[in-house]
Amino acid sequence: MLLKIIRLFKEFAYKAAGLLIFIFCLVAAPSLAQTENDSIQPPVIPIQQEAEEGSSNEQIIERIESVFEDLEAGDDIDISDFIEQLEVFIQNPINLNTARADDLRRLIFLNEIQINNLLNHRAEYGGLLSIYELQTVDGFDFETIQLILPYVTVAESVAKRQITLNDIIKNGKSQFFLRYQRILEEQKGFSPIEPEDLEANPNARYLGSPYRLYQRYRFTYYNNISIGMTAQKNPGEEFFRGSQPYGYDFYSAHVYLREFGKLKTLALGDFQAQFGQGLALWTGLAFGKSADAINVKKNALGFRQYTSVDQQNFMRGVGATLRFSDLEVSTFFSYKRIDANMLPTDTLDQEDLEFSSLYTSGNHRTPRELEYKNALGEMMAGGNLKYNFGNLSIGATGYYQEFDANFKRNLSYYNQFDFNSKSNYVFGLDYNYIFRNFNFFGEYAQSENGGHALLNGVMMSLGQVLSLSAIHRDITADYQSMYSAAFGENSRTYNEKGLYLGLQARFSREWSISAYADHFSFPWMKYRTYSPSQGYDYLIQINHRPRRGVEMYVRYKIKNKPLNTREETNIRYLDDAVRQNLRFNTSIAVTPTITLKNRIELNYYNFGETQETGYLIYQDVVYKSKSTPWGVTVRYALFDTDGYDSRIYAYENDVLYAFSFPFYSDKGSRAYLLLRYRLTRNIDLYVRYAQTYYSNRTTIGSGLDEIQGNTRSEIKAQIRWRF
Repeated sequence: MLLKIIRLFKEFAYKAAGLLIFIFCLVAAPSLAQTENDSIQPPVIPIQQEAEEGSSNEQIIERIESVFEDLEAGDDIDISDFIEQLEVFIQNPINLNTARADDLRRLIFLNEIQINNLLNHRAEYGGLLSIYELQTVDGFDFETIQLILPYVTVAESVAKRQITLNDIIKNGKSQFFLRYQRILEEQKGFSPIEPEDLEANPNARYLGSPYRLYQRYRFTYYNNISIGMTAQKNPGEEFFRGSQPYGYDFYSAHVYLREFGKLKTLALGDFQAQFGQGLALWTGLAFGKSADAINVKKNALGFRQYTSVDQQNFMRGVGATLRFSDLEVSTFFSYKRIDANMLPTDTLDQEDLEFSSLYTSGNHRTPRELEYKNALGEMMAGGNLKYNFGNLSIGATGYYQEFDANFKRNLSYYNQFDFNSKSNYVFGLDYNYIFRNFNFFGEYAQSENGGHALLNGVMMSLGQVLSLSAIHRDITADYQSMYSAAFGENSRTYNEKGLYLGLQARFSREWSISAYADHFSFPWMKYRTYSPSQGYDYLIQINHRPRRGVEMYVRYKIKNKPLNTREETNIRYLDDAVRQNLRFNTSIAVTPTITLKNRIELNYYNFGETQETGYLIYQDVVYKSKSTPWGVTVRYALFDTDGYDSRIYAYENDVLYAFSFPFYSDKGSRAYLLLRYRLTRNIDLYVRYAQTYYSNRTTIGSGLDEIQGNTRSEIKAQIRWRF
């Protein structure tokens, strides 16, 4: 392995040398990033820290990257709703002196122990006098305080706000977005075709134009009211003609209320539902394993507004939570039309209708894809009861799901336990208990067919230096819940046993280390794994902050997830599929307005007789200044991988509330330029141009997305108007 890494370094050293020398010079020149005495000064935390909208810190990026790195073929997720929620806190920071535990849980950076310690500190000493006082609260180290600064404030307790129509109109804020995006090169689905050929095969070309159009309006009143509408047209879909006479292909709207007396939340229209640890019911994005090895517990937020464009993973109807002292009662009803592949039938009887699969891409670009659109009705109803006994809370979740037709999968040995009926119900019990600096949590869930899932975990804060976490899960192969997102190795919650151990040690303000070890097994077959299997996942990351404005880390990760051998044999057996990753990442604030970011990453993949290697190196230059309306981000990246299995994912800055997370595969380079211009105080313009060049390809993509050539260019423009 060491010799392979050395050879790989030699292969791209001549390309990287100039960038590395440049970075080294910057690190070695302290005058660029600090004063002479910075290294001996105690930590200084500013009372207010500017937070540019659309900015992302390294911990958020690492968590998002971890989600994409573990995607399986065909998986698709949307993180825009998560990013937007953090941006809302920038406009309406959480007051640490008045926030409830539920308010603090909405920040992904705080765990249950930190939240409990802050509430106990307030109860014993009163409200915080300044942000500096957080340093005296157990569990709040310098890094954590820096992470939450953009999203919180410390203010004196004020009288409870009297919500009136006049105050809502006066202090409410509106935002309107319009985004345009398209691939500049001609793709096969938009190229000319002879009429007779199109008549013979109507699915040989897309029906609509090649651009993506996104539009959204949202009104917010502090963190109490949210009213919004989102619409999107995908590339290839028609717009105000043909199959789309009403314009956009997908529309979503919501009305969301929080903290109105006993009414904790009320969601009308499209919403998300999150309870327990995600075994029974959880819609929306859920983070799992990442370099933030301790924060593995899910903070269930109940009902939340839905502002994303994923056309599957949400509820449509009404959800409400009432709070009676220590008891919370939640209930919901949802009915929506979803895309599905309906099977031919000779009867009009609804009881005899069948579908073979759900169609989750959300694209309706060809006559065949339009056949899937809104073909199936889905009804869901359920609720949650939660009771708080001081530091112990116990919850019960249940829901019933029914389709308009019978699910009739193409069953095989590996998926014979998958849901294959018309209706299902799921019931779960969860708990959360805090004892000093120990947080115990877990959930048990069972589906209608008797399949069950169990998860138990603990997070421990052993002083300011060391924190530990552990999660054990045991999920049977026949557990069936289509709306769950529990911690685990599978992309779905089923057929898994595992034990996870996480560690985080902070030796000083400058040095810290995080690591985890996860051993898992799959008691039954899986797709591409036709016998029971077991594997492991290890990660270690060393973080270093040598001076103010300089952050760097080195990470090593190895995962083994066996798959069916590629050898032609009469008896199918498994081969180890080992993926190793080595990353070095730096971020340097050269001046108050210019930040340089650099990454070197190596991948090594070994599966049977197949061995693939790959590397990625990129340089970012980020310019932000309060004195000018301009903001600029530039990246240039070089990559070389042996194939798809050695691909490398990397986060890219994008226009506000959008995200870009391409994977680098084959050989070439990629560059992008992101410009932000503040036209007026309330109007922002964004333009992003990105291009990927492949030196070993003559075509890019496949099917109707195929491009003849070796470059793929994308333009994206967005306007935001606040009023």
